Amino acid sequence: MPSSVIQSHHYDPEREELSITFTTGRSYVYFHVPPEAYEDFRDAFSKGRHFNAKIRDSYDFAEAAAQPTDS
Repeated sequence: MPSSVIQSHHYDPEREELSITFTTGRSYVYFHVPPEAYEDFRDAFSKGRHFNAKIRDSYDFAEAAAQPTDS
């Protein structure tokens, strides 16, 4: 189901990193996210609600660098 707050997400299982881009355009990388936690997030009916309850305050994170745009 599409999310009203999460635009996209990507999981790197080797690094256990979950990258999330919000509809605001801001992107964050969450570290040491185990595969089971990502699978629960991926399968959640409400990604935003699941993110707030299970990921946001549970893992270390950093804001991802903004991607350059063509002008």
